[in-house]
Amino acid sequence: MAKELETINIGIFGHIDHGKTTLLKQLTGKWADTHSEELKRGITIKLGYADTIIYKDKNKFNTEKEGVPVRHVSFIDAPGHEMLMATTLSGATLIDAAILVIAANEGIKPQTREHLMTLQAKKVERVIVVQNKIDLIPKEQAKKSYNEIKEFLGSKYKNAEIIPLSAQQGVNIDKLLSSLASLKIPEREINADPIFLVARSFDINRPGTPPEKLSGAVLGGTLKKGKLKLGDEIEIKPGRTISKENQKKYIPIKTKISGLFKGSKKVEELIPGGSMSIETELDMSLGKRDLLSGNIVSLVGKLPEPSNETKLKYSLFSKVFGISSHIEVEKIKEGEILMLSINTSITGGTVKSISKETLKVELKTPTILFKKENVGIARNVNGHWRLIGYGEII
Repeated sequence: MAKELETINIGIFGHIDHGKTTLLKQLTGKWADTHSEELKRGITIKLGYADTIIYKDKNKFNTEKEGVPVRHVSFIDAPGHEMLMATTLSGATLIDAAILVIAANEGIKPQTREHLMTLQAKKVERVIVVQNKIDLIPKEQAKKSYNEIKEFLGSKYKNAEIIPLSAQQGVNIDKLLSSLASLKIPEREINADPIFLVARSFDINRPGTPPEKLSGAVLGGTLKKGKLKLGDEIEIKPGRTISKENQKKYIPIKTKISGLFKGSKKVEELIPGGSMSIETELDMSLGKRDLLSGNIVSLVGKLPEPSNETKLKYSLFSKVFGISSHIEVEKIKEGEILMLSINTSITGGTVKSISKETLKVELKTPTILFKKENVGIARNVNGHWRLIGYGEII
């Protein structure tokens, strides 16, 4: 029965130490911080993944396999640290809806504001706000915090549900599960040409694995549309980088699918919905250290050629978020270098021309572009890339 459950992709966002990863552990029983440096430092650096099935027993929702399974949820844990905004933008590309975690005892922080703007930039319309750590403050302070969150959400997210809970103590987790179970699944384009966004790439082989048991490079991400089947011939663009005559070139890669996984479950076919991975016949070294992240996968011959230039219809935020001081966003200037988040790729670009509503950008890295796709726009502010607006490819 669980096989037939529809899947929704949920991103978990919020300021560092506000309890995102603890909440994910409470929801799924898994720690998403599996990268060795993350475990050492106690923060999320890479995108973390975990999934669960929500069950309904009478009017109570749980993940303890009590009652009837009603929803499969795939979670993506985005980093809350200010230095990792590019990774957060990539995470927002992969999701259908978001949980924004705000610690009631600390309130709205710079990264809270930046993450909300990230969701707006990536056109994430459905947001559930978790007012976490309510066990650490008195009732009156919790009410004050709740009202501050309401005001913070503004007109764009004024209808977002706010759920007070304690991830550490497990208080009101069932209320959050109820909300996740009732979210509408977006319409999936199953009959289109497949578009798989690569957010991570791995070598999954343990040291000492016998040659005959070695697995090829694995691509992690999500299928936005279409279907992929075991044995399909696929193409990865823009591909791998090679250096030739002191210049970087991108070579598209063709390979075959040797394994498909939805979450941790092996499947014969992928359809949109959930975090997933593709095991390929590529040499495992190509998957190491996220070398192929930012690429797009489809069937051979179905992807457009990478482009070195894009034209955007854009909007700017009024202020720079993610920092404690209030800096107004200045107009974009011709010749300025920006950082663009396009699907799961991050690339620098030089503004070649600009008008009131559109700008043309020369990209430093060739990128696969789709018309009407949304793009996050960041500027270097005091040595860090800060989100200043968003655009749509035209």
